[in-house]
Amino acid sequence: MSQPTPADQPDVVVSSDALHKAEEFIEAEEGAANKLGGWLGVFVVVVAFAMSVFHLYTAYAIVPTQTLRPIHVGWVLCLCFLVFPASARFRHRIMWWDWIAAALSIAIVVYLIMGGDDFTDRNTTPAPWDIAFGIALIALVLEAMRRTNGWIMPIVISAFVAYALFGPYLPAPWTHKGYEVGRLVGVMYMTLEGIYGVAVDVSSSLIILFTIFGAFLQYSGAGKFYIDFSFAAMGGKPTGAGRTVVLASFLLGGPSGSGVATTVTLGAVAYPMLAKVGYEKNAAGGLLAAGGLGAIISPPVLGAAAFLIAEFLKISYLDVLLMAVIPTLLFYLALFLMVEIDARKYGMGKTAFFKVDSVWNLTRKYWFHFLSLVSIVGFMMWGFSPVLSVFWATVVSFATSFLRRDTALLSYDLFQGKGSFTKNLFQSPFVKAMEGGSIGVLNVAATCAGAGIIVGVVTLTGLGLKFSTIVIDYAGGSLLLTAIYTSLVVWIVGLAVPVTASYIICAVIAAPALIKLGVPDFAAHMFIFYYAVLSEVSPPTALSPFAAAAITGGDPYKTTLQCWKYTVPAFLVPFMFVLDPAGLGLLLMGSTKALATANWWAIAEITLTAAVGVAALAAGFQGWALKKTTLIERWMLIVAGFALVYPSAVTSALGFGFVALTLLIQFLRKELKPA
Repeated sequence: MSQPTPADQPDVVVSSDALHKAEEFIEAEEGAANKLGGWLGVFVVVVAFAMSVFHLYTAYAIVPTQTLRPIHVGWVLCLCFLVFPASARFRHRIMWWDWIAAALSIAIVVYLIMGGDDFTDRNTTPAPWDIAFGIALIALVLEAMRRTNGWIMPIVISAFVAYALFGPYLPAPWTHKGYEVGRLVGVMYMTLEGIYGVAVDVSSSLIILFTIFGAFLQYSGAGKFYIDFSFAAMGGKPTGAGRTVVLASFLLGGPSGSGVATTVTLGAVAYPMLAKVGYEKNAAGGLLAAGGLGAIISPPVLGAAAFLIAEFLKISYLDVLLMAVIPTLLFYLALFLMVEIDARKYGMGKTAFFKVDSVWNLTRKYWFHFLSLVSIVGFMMWGFSPVLSVFWATVVSFATSFLRRDTALLSYDLFQGKGSFTKNLFQSPFVKAMEGGSIGVLNVAATCAGAGIIVGVVTLTGLGLKFSTIVIDYAGGSLLLTAIYTSLVVWIVGLAVPVTASYIICAVIAAPALIKLGVPDFAAHMFIFYYAVLSEVSPPTALSPFAAAAITGGDPYKTTLQCWKYTVPAFLVPFMFVLDPAGLGLLLMGSTKALATANWWAIAEITLTAAVGVAALAAGFQGWALKKTTLIERWMLIVAGFALVYPSAVTSALGFGFVALTLLIQFLRKELKPA
């Protein structure tokens, strides 16, 4: 695959120190893993490889739920203690307590499975050993989360556990009867309502398969191809640098679903290009982070929370993908408009910045990477379940990798008897992909197990109904105020915890408030999902902008503000599909069945309204439309954007009127200016 030649490279380069610092932000999101050598390294590879084999097997075979979920959690916990150290000073080695924790993780699952139906039946009156193993499981989950995600989530979960235990001592309206340790352990460990609940169900059956699929794409060279293709497709124009970032972030992020990883991977290649065409450090970092953020909301993978939406609502994952289509297009429309404005704002009109191979040559050589990208949706439309769809998509990715020698997941040397077979096998991209698939799911799976404790507490105590009643009372029954309060709650929770945990927490405590006021459940959950994603760009968990700042050398907080500037227009869109039934058109009515009888004209109308609103906000926040705006013009565009977000005839007329008036004023001012 072609890369810019050294002579064509910009003068700005990304230093190894900057890349190392950026990698630290990936570690902050995914955990700081050990790098083990010798027999320890081989052992971990074998365990991770076996975990991937098992889960690929469960995609095709039938494994009982009450067996699959505990085994998945046990495997995740075991690997967490082997791969992630207790603290930085113990890194790159496995301590004796890590072995004990890993062994205990397995023992807890063996005890559960050996107990059979009798174990589940006594969940209301657990035996002493049940309680002991249950407390140990909760402690191990909290420790695994601390190692992979930091201290905040264990503290939040501990607060929920305390809420369940000390309910009688809390002030109204939070008071409840309280639950003993045995009863709490019974729910968390001995049923499918706590740790082994919905979140772990999704993690064990879907999320891990998607991380394996993403690893197969990565090790077959798909990521490099997507960047090269974006360079070729968008290069040679004034806005080519910004467009390249937008397109590449979509192609890279779609399969990965990780905002930080996409930001770092793309930033290392694209920042020198952005700097050469005129982006200052913070603006370049903001654009890179915004592109990375799109990874979490882009089909076909979205973030891990998208799988949870399907499970919570008991709908097809294809329906979730369908609901994400128009919001994703609006998000990237906002980014494309922003980079178009940037080209004029920063005077990029005459800059030529790189040469790449042609789109045709790249596509001719590596077309099969696109097949891997769309195969998941293709299989689902063919009638396969999401689990089988990603399984067969992984098979397609593996098989097509052999179409070229430089993308083959198993080295040709392996079959030609060159060198040691074992060494060649362990160093092959295939084994690395299988290992990477399991290692890559650990932080998300640990979060899902911990979030199961929260869901169990909320279900046991009725906290969700209490919270929704309080929110509605504060809002005075107003849907607009309830939506605003809900978005603030989700955003505040997202300041402390990752996207997946933020969505799960708010889905059980905040979504009921919107649903009570008549918002369809799928719209309420998508609203919460989009605002949970804001945790990626909100300090102190603004990992994507901070990672981008590490690459560009910019100020982390100024970079975060720039990222907000690029993404805010699109994040006002969720209000459109909760405030008015017409807004459901942006979610394509929530399902393929509803779409079959939908009013396509109404869908087109609300989409056009949203697009104009996004464009108005983009121009208003950038201070540039046809040309640089005056203060009055800028505020007219911002007001128009907010008006178009609120779906009503009056606000829509006001919004369209302000946009038309602003463009007319700018056009006439341009015409009156002497040549």
